[in-house]
Amino acid sequence: MDDAFSGKVALRRGWTTGTCAAAASAAAYRALLAGAFPDAVSVALPRGGTATLPIASRRCGEGSATAGVIKDAGDDPDVTHGAEVMATVAPGPPGSGVVFAAGPGVGTVTLPGLPVAVGEPAINPGPRAMIRAAIGCVAETFGASGDVVVTVSVPGGEALAEKTLNGRLGIVGGLSILGTTGVVVPFSCAAWVHSIHRGIDVARAAGFAHIAAATGSTSEAAVKRLYDLPDAALIDMGDFVGGTLKYLRRHRVPRLTIAGGFAKLVKLAQGHLFLHSSKSRVDMAVLAEALDRLDAPPGLRAEAAGANTAAQVLALARAHGLPLADAIAEGARATAARAVDDRVAIDVVVFDRAGNPVGRAGGHG
Repeated sequence: MDDAFSGKVALRRGWTTGTCAAAASAAAYRALLAGAFPDAVSVALPRGGTATLPIASRRCGEGSATAGVIKDAGDDPDVTHGAEVMATVAPGPPGSGVVFAAGPGVGTVTLPGLPVAVGEPAINPGPRAMIRAAIGCVAETFGASGDVVVTVSVPGGEALAEKTLNGRLGIVGGLSILGTTGVVVPFSCAAWVHSIHRGIDVARAAGFAHIAAATGSTSEAAVKRLYDLPDAALIDMGDFVGGTLKYLRRHRVPRLTIAGGFAKLVKLAQGHLFLHSSKSRVDMAVLAEALDRLDAPPGLRAEAAGANTAAQVLALARAHGLPLADAIAEGARATAARAVDDRVAIDVVVFDRAGNPVGRAGGHG
């Protein structure tokens, strides 16, 4: 993140495992079709621009080709930094498109509640879209069908996964292939909190009576649409709720909307002001108790207490017509209100993964 206000050198960004997998897939498919590997591959990023990554390893087999890219996470302390992300591409059945498989070091989803179905390789939707696009570009260049099986692997990935939350989420056998934007933004607490403060300063200077602080890009885009807010009124809060609210205590605005996904706002409702997984966890018992207060049917509380993810509990509640997300929004609003004073009117909006509002609290329209 650029730390221009403090004069410090900007932290170097890197590439996600999804970007690496897309580049490796394109290189392997090119070799499968043309018999030769490129030295580097450029792939399109989801939000515009391209990334050009060198090919670190290459191998041709019987009816398949394999390429590898070394993950460079920039200045982020990512456990996968330096790992090799490999893709093996083989012809698939006519009309099948791109079919994904998990190779050694890449996990498989075994429990519900994640954005990938049970039994599927733990390759998230963003990387899947990048790989499909990269395969499509190569297919168009060579006049090929693009019907392939892409097997993604990460040597040593199973050991690396032990340093992540994959086991708790029911992802077995290795890492997840991740990346919404294709770019790794370095996780620097000081730089991020500094930028939050500067964003609030800019909004106050512009005279905005209403700002929105979001925990992620999906909720930020959603709250912008919901309230028709200008970009300068949006604060990229991330996990730093405490850093945002404490600054607003001394630099007030009339109205603050907090926007985020369900799991993040559950943590806030539990009283956590730093939402990163290294410091806070969703307490399933708290969600079960919230369902009890909503007069949940017998047995639903136990089902929620044993759920794998917060998203799974939310789905259970919605299936029974219970306003759990509203209750969590109210709990999050109460935590936030305690951190500022009553001269800042606070409302909270919970969004699902598609950016749809599923819970609200605070009384604002």
